Amino acid sequence: MDSILNTIKQMLGITIEQMEFNTDLIVHINTVLNILHQLGGCGEWIQISGPAETWDLVSTDMVKCNMIKTWMYFKVKLMFDPPLNATVISSIERQISELEFRILENHNDKEDNHVNS
Repeated sequence: MDSILNTIKQMLGITIEQMEFNTDLIVHINTVLNILHQLGGCGEWIQISGPAETWDLVSTDMVKCNMIKTWMYFKVKLMFDPPLNATVISSIERQISELEFRILENHNDKEDNHVNS
């Protein structure tokens, strides 16, 4: 699996070699990981400290993991480098809301299936 930090850096248009933003990005990623845990998107508290931590810590379900990557990118984008255009911010916020709903529904579906088994 890919590095959480490096994936988000690439999605933000930052090369892996650029290290000057790592501290800020790690703080934002850890904040978003805590939100993900509170949403029920991952079973345990996860924190990263650099590029060594990979997405399999978040989920081994590739479909869910891709949804979480997109959601995390949008969340970190708004914290780290928010767009100046209010319309763009509003669009990103709507996408975040939809992804949060789907992450929560995915979690609830798995809990329902577990209870019914």
